[in-house]
Order: sequence, then structure tokens, then C-alpha cells
Amino acid sequence: MGRLRIDLLDRVETFCDRVMLTVDALAAKRVSRRILDQITGAGTSVGANCFEADEAMSAKDFCKVLSILVKELNETRFWLRLAIRRGWIPAPRLEPLLAEAQELKLIFGSMIARTRVKINLKEP
Repeated sequence: MGRLRIDLLDRVETFCDRVMLTVDALAAKRVSRRILDQITGAGTSVGANCFEADEAMSAKDFCKVLSILVKELNETRFWLRLAIRRGWIPAPRLEPLLAEAQELKLIFGSMIARTRVKINLKEP
């Protein structure tokens, strides 16, 4: 049994799918392969780290993996914002995905904070 609720895991998978749809749209516009790889790597890492955190071996491991997940969300946000700034995809199309990244960041940040409090309470 994992640490995370199935609806959160599903939500993260949907986020990753939406990131990949964005990558497909950017590829159709012939955006640099390097940029596509960066967005793909960061966006899908969010999902991979979420599923890794779900099966973390300890509370410290859980926090460590969620911290990486939050960093990957931030990187994904950067690349999506770049796509808007460069005019590759209109802002209204990416704003919901950016909002979802921010919401996920807040959710996982809260989990990290709560877990760290629990870890510190257990220490002598």
C-alpha cells in the first residue's frame, strides 16, 4: 500500500499527459529538439518521482523524493513559460497547465512540511 491517494496519483499522471501534449504541439512547430527534451524530461519526472514517493521506504526518503518532484514542477513551469514568452503557444492555452503545476507544487510542498514536522517530533 502506498503513501499517496490514488486520485492524486491519477492527477499527476494527467498532468504528465498534458505536458506531453504540449511537447507534441511544440514539435509540430519545429521547436528545438533540446527544448522538447528538457520539457519532456522535467514534465515526466514529476510523475516518476510521484510514484517513487508513493512507495518510499521511510519518511525521510518520502520527503527527499517529493522535494525532487517539486523541483521538477518548477523546471516544467519555466519551460512552459518560455513557450509562452517565445510565442510558440498562446498563453491562454498553457495557463491551465501552469496553474495545475502551481497547485501540485503547493500540495506536495505541504506534504513535505507536514512530514518533516512528524520526523522532527519523533527525534529525541
